[in-house]
Amino acid sequence: MKKLLLLFAYLPVMAAAQMDYPVTAKGNTVDNYHGTPVADPYRWLEDDRSDSTKDWVTRQNKVTFNYLGAIPYRKQWQERLEAINNYAKYSSPFREGLYYYFYKNDGLQNQSVLYRQKGLNGKPELLLDPNQFSTEGTTALAAFSVSKNGKYAVVGKSAGGSDWRTFFVMDLSTKKYGKDSLAWVKVSGVAWKGNGFFYSRYPAPEKGKELSTKNENHQVFYHVVGTGQDKDQLVYEDPANPQQFNSVFTDETERYVFLTSSDRGKGKEGNRLWYYDSNLPDKTFKPLIKDIGDYQYSFIEEINGKFLLQTNDGARNRRIILVDPLHPEKENWKTIIPEAEENMAGITSAGNKLFVTYMKDVTSRVYVYDLNGKLEREVKLPGLGSAGGFGGRREDSFVFYTFTSITYPPTIFKYDIATGESTLFRKPDVKFEPEDFETVQVFYPSKDGTQVPMFIVHKKGLELNGKNPTILYGYGGFNISSTPNFSPTRIAWLEQGGVYCMANLRGGSEYGEKWHEAGMREKKQNVFDDFIAAAEFLHAKGYSSPEYLAAQGGSNGGLLVGAVINQRPDLFKVAIPQVGVMDMLRFHKFTIGWNWIAEYGSSDKPADFKNLFGYSPIHNIKSGINYPATLVTTADHDDRVVPAHSFKYAATLQEYYKGNNPMLIRIDVNSGHGASNLKKALETTADIYSFIFYNIGLKPEFKLTPDGKKAF
Repeated sequence: MKKLLLLFAYLPVMAAAQMDYPVTAKGNTVDNYHGTPVADPYRWLEDDRSDSTKDWVTRQNKVTFNYLGAIPYRKQWQERLEAINNYAKYSSPFREGLYYYFYKNDGLQNQSVLYRQKGLNGKPELLLDPNQFSTEGTTALAAFSVSKNGKYAVVGKSAGGSDWRTFFVMDLSTKKYGKDSLAWVKVSGVAWKGNGFFYSRYPAPEKGKELSTKNENHQVFYHVVGTGQDKDQLVYEDPANPQQFNSVFTDETERYVFLTSSDRGKGKEGNRLWYYDSNLPDKTFKPLIKDIGDYQYSFIEEINGKFLLQTNDGARNRRIILVDPLHPEKENWKTIIPEAEENMAGITSAGNKLFVTYMKDVTSRVYVYDLNGKLEREVKLPGLGSAGGFGGRREDSFVFYTFTSITYPPTIFKYDIATGESTLFRKPDVKFEPEDFETVQVFYPSKDGTQVPMFIVHKKGLELNGKNPTILYGYGGFNISSTPNFSPTRIAWLEQGGVYCMANLRGGSEYGEKWHEAGMREKKQNVFDDFIAAAEFLHAKGYSSPEYLAAQGGSNGGLLVGAVINQRPDLFKVAIPQVGVMDMLRFHKFTIGWNWIAEYGSSDKPADFKNLFGYSPIHNIKSGINYPATLVTTADHDDRVVPAHSFKYAATLQEYYKGNNPMLIRIDVNSGHGASNLKKALETTADIYSFIFYNIGLKPEFKLTPDGKKAF
């Protein structure tokens, strides 16, 4: 009886009647897609800088934050999330010249700080503190690249979470900036060559539309240190193909200069690869891979004038080949490491060795090969989880790597290349007991019988009674794997008896290109079916039930959540679609959205339109459906998935849904596709956890430590 009373005591205060949402004006815009008229009444919300849109955002946020502010334990969630995040976090060190560089966050710093030290035993000195870049700590250090002579570094800054970067040049001996200031940099690395570097940028966008206008004509420039951007040399552009990404990089010696281009806006998955030898008089690029097609080619290492490349050409799970630039034809390629049964998820080189990471059932396996492709040994990892790093220079005798899993905090190891021994380098002092939790991996059948893996993590001793507050997370796209990783904010959820589930949906790279292809374009419905089947599995096994399950996903995962709650709203009590791609007919009209055509298709083509229109979240919201309580999240500086997607989606939900569940949108300010600082990230998570608990009718119990302080 006590538990029953507790549930009633914490049912949402607004559950008795439909909420009073701000009125959203409707326009008369109708587009004709291949003979099908499609209304777009909220088109005006695409202009995120108009006064009417700004007013709409203000009114929506007022309703949302009034609702969230009425949740009695919202502040306690925030306090616990801050407490459990308050420990020192380090990155792996990386060496440049005489110095080792690393990032450190003391605990609750909004941005991690960059340090350097001479040798591994040197005294750390602060080099860059991004927390000082802006008053609110919302400007991030988005790039840092040291010149080969160790004299200069490119420092890239991103304001408010935007994908735009501004590059500066720092003199590392004085720690002072020169007059270099390079604007409108996007999708760019830094490739040092001589007394300057290559980088990529777009022409300056129209004033007032910097965060929404379509980005076209990606240009490569060479910048000489100490000069103005107006003096930069244009190295490459292709105005006839304005939606290409073009980038230049150099090998470790800076002798070879490579140009890579991709054109995903035309639906092509691959890239071309050109080069020139700077030791020769002719500095024009020559083709290794002449044309952009469906295969990808990435440079690894130069060996005696020949190039090691990783490719999926002739190997859906990828292989490593050796290409002679003087005879680059495919018939002359030499396979160094052939395709394996598992997906080749990563490849790095250091100490004249190749470190190859394979993915077996979504966990890392790392092997060391010599440069001729001979297997030498396996790197013994601490357990089943995710490993990354292993990069370095040819003369290095050791490398660093980081290992993590869902309840195993990122731990840095030093790997001796000669002996194959790993030694602990740095372990975080976390504020919880990892042994209190357990992770299981299950395989469940999707609609078509495909076995899909899923990680489930919870407190030990969980009772499978169907009444556990559960988050089901998914992504399923762009050949990206959802690997087991650690998050201190997730631990706060688990402490409250919550269950966290990560489904490895098709569309990712968990099982190579075949897994990716099975969840893209006309097969996108497989991803939704996989997620739906995961929810049904959790209900059938007693982990959760429709009254206790929340669906969560961001970006492509936000699309996933939006599509699934249209198709099967009965499976979920709560939905958290974050920065989602919600208008599948117009996504390619904004910033770099055209880059996703290779993944989704384009409404400009009749067959693609039919497929996209069939699941587009905005266009499949219907009246008479009992949608889960929904909290849409986005941000005003998201120039990757522009906030108009979420604006139009929330307005449509509020128009069509007539039930009592809240349909809210939380619009962060001075943030982008991800939170622009730690404070904002924790605030968003606290609101999400509060919203979920509130709408499933449960109250978290935040205990006290012996000294009377709040623990959880």
